[in-house]
Amino acid sequence: MKIREYFGKMSGTTRGSPPRVNNEEVVLSWIGAFLGIAAVAWVDHFFFEGTDLSLMIGSFGASAVLVYGAVRSPLAQPRNLVGGHMLSAVVGVVCWKLLHQYPWLAESVAVATAIALMHLTRTLHPPGGATALIAVTGSAAIHKLGFLYVLMPATIGPLILLAVALLFNNLPASRRYPEIWF
Repeated sequence: MKIREYFGKMSGTTRGSPPRVNNEEVVLSWIGAFLGIAAVAWVDHFFFEGTDLSLMIGSFGASAVLVYGAVRSPLAQPRNLVGGHMLSAVVGVVCWKLLHQYPWLAESVAVATAIALMHLTRTLHPPGGATALIAVTGSAAIHKLGFLYVLMPATIGPLILLAVALLFNNLPASRRYPEIWF
């Protein structure tokens, strides 16, 4: 590849900005994300307050963007939502346990391996990369969870987001969720 061709790839392939969704879609995305994150937060507060367990992790915010804001995306489907977080959590915990003496290596191997496994299992869900990274860079409380991190928060949280997505995303005539289960 020539150097000019290499840098030419960085200019993109289309002109203009991404299309804007209509106002109804903006409002529906906001309401869905509010309800989904509120449901996870409510369960966390109601059942786990005062314990060492937490149901909320940052990667769920990115999942909400996909599940309520890009409902038809292949990356937002139930298999991807739940499977992507579960697999990535396993990878993150394993990387922490094996490589915690070398944090930079544990972090990079966790995210790269999570992406590869999600590709191989057709569960690619971008927030899964964050779930793997949180398992490595998280607090002592996260590390103390060990493989319990896979169940909670990394499986139960996405299941709550999925339940809300199924209930909410099928209310408006303009939406349908999921496009595909498995």
